[in-house]
Amino acid sequence: MGVLFNASSISKSFGARLLFENISFGLSDGDRLGLIGPNGSGKSTLMQILAGKETADDGVCSLRKLTRLAHVPQESTFTPGLSIREVLEQAIADSPIPEDERDTRLHLTLGRTGFIDAEVEAQSLSGGWKKRLAIAAELVKTPDVLLLDEPTNHLDLEGIRWLEELLQSAPFACMVISHDRYFLENVVTHMAEINRTYPDGLFYVKGNYSEFLEKKDAFLTAQAKQQEALQTVVKREIEWLRRGAKARTGKSRARTNSALELIGDLKDLNARTRTSTAAFDFTATDRKTKRLLTAENLSVEMGGRQLFKNLNVVLGPGMRLGLVGANGSGKTTLLRLFEGSLQPTSGTIERANVLRTVYFEQARTFLDPKISLRQALCPDGDSVVYQERTIHVNSWARRFLFDEDSLQLPVGNLSGGERARVHIAQLMLQQADLLLLDEPTNDLDISTLEVLEDTLLEFAGAMVLVTHDRYLLDRVSTTVMGLDGLGGAQQFADYSQWEQAQADALAASKAAVKEAAYVEREVVKPKKKLSYKEQREFEGMEAAILSAETELERLQALMHDPVVAVDAVKLHEAYEKSQVAQLAVESLYARWAELEGKLV
Repeated sequence: MGVLFNASSISKSFGARLLFENISFGLSDGDRLGLIGPNGSGKSTLMQILAGKETADDGVCSLRKLTRLAHVPQESTFTPGLSIREVLEQAIADSPIPEDERDTRLHLTLGRTGFIDAEVEAQSLSGGWKKRLAIAAELVKTPDVLLLDEPTNHLDLEGIRWLEELLQSAPFACMVISHDRYFLENVVTHMAEINRTYPDGLFYVKGNYSEFLEKKDAFLTAQAKQQEALQTVVKREIEWLRRGAKARTGKSRARTNSALELIGDLKDLNARTRTSTAAFDFTATDRKTKRLLTAENLSVEMGGRQLFKNLNVVLGPGMRLGLVGANGSGKTTLLRLFEGSLQPTSGTIERANVLRTVYFEQARTFLDPKISLRQALCPDGDSVVYQERTIHVNSWARRFLFDEDSLQLPVGNLSGGERARVHIAQLMLQQADLLLLDEPTNDLDISTLEVLEDTLLEFAGAMVLVTHDRYLLDRVSTTVMGLDGLGGAQQFADYSQWEQAQADALAASKAAVKEAAYVEREVVKPKKKLSYKEQREFEGMEAAILSAETELERLQALMHDPVVAVDAVKLHEAYEKSQVAQLAVESLYARWAELEGKLV
């Protein structure tokens, strides 16, 4: 496989703050590289350097000749007034694709990314569909390398599965910044972590996320043993230095120099391995009430659509309910009903007397971007009262990984992960019987996610959790409720059971459609409604569809042929043909439905 790009000895600082130094790695044809690291370690900056949107202080990024590179940043914004089609037309106009192929390319991309109505205004889309459109705007250029920065943040669970399938079968290489552990496990072929813990600042592993964890653990274990051995040697050398050399010989001077070098090495190693994690701990009341919240026959209609109907929920201490479903299915609406800021169309919600509810809002709109971090953490002075203890703002800030120098920064200057930690800090000051968490994992790095998971598992009250992080759902939830956005709601033991139910329902739906398409029908010959040519076309439609589907299956199987899979050119060609075949099948079904419509 050919090398697409090489990053060699890349370094970057912002003022006195060093992000990373002397980082080197590469990407080859077919590689799918996952990049992780603590918040603020420079992952997005590194990706922008690779995309040519940021300049490195030192080092070189070299791209193979004629390699097309595309970049999808974290935030997706579009020019007001442009439709989905116009966004893609604008993107393809900047690509080297021949003009006579652009219309076909545009329609193929719309199909691959799931857009049905291309005339919808881009700015009116939800966050998840804006992310899809941002990805589509880069895919339409037929890149050789696709750089994705936190692409799952705004996607719902269906959207994440779509993206997984897209990348797994893609003919291009990709590099993805993500903290979604299941996504990394399912998609990537290589893993890299930016972290000062490692001697080179970057730990690179060939394999998926679980293989990365195994090798990381082995490396850190070996490093800890080295650190322990070095500490023993340094202790012995310090004792020798304190006694003083018996003579000023060349041998004693050499040992003195060696001892000083060892002390320096240990100091550097200690500095690298000194890590901090946020200290989360939501304060639960000692309430023993068995029923904290009871919802009976809950129904909600919005915009003429039934979100859910006759929904029943009982929440008690220790219950952790995970809500899943597509964007717009009513998950946030249900949280707001439980919180009390929204009333149901019908049904009742009974809350325990003086129920204390803490609500983590997804949008975090209440965080004033103009106030300082100090004011956000301690609005009433220089200290907070937490679990009946007074804690100074400096100590409270350190608990959430903020140093004293950052306290004067405006909240608007903080990263998404830092704002999430501020939000959690504010909520921790409130005692809670019921925690309502709407996408609390957005922007948090993996080490912080692990701390959050442990905290939620220890919370003694009730909890309702909305998240696209499947690992968190599996680990934390005691039960999962799936909302279909059409009125239906069903409870499952865990996320995996819900996902299997979704797959079974989809398979059954496809089977029913296929069976209906091939069932023999008694058709009255429509001499007055179909022309002779249309009648002949209609009679041959089943055979045409069967032939087209056979060709599609052949091309899809060809993409998995080992000979084709290792040849980027052949794989891309097979993929392009399969997309055309897919469109042909869909077009035939649409034409069949059109002709049948004339028979009614």
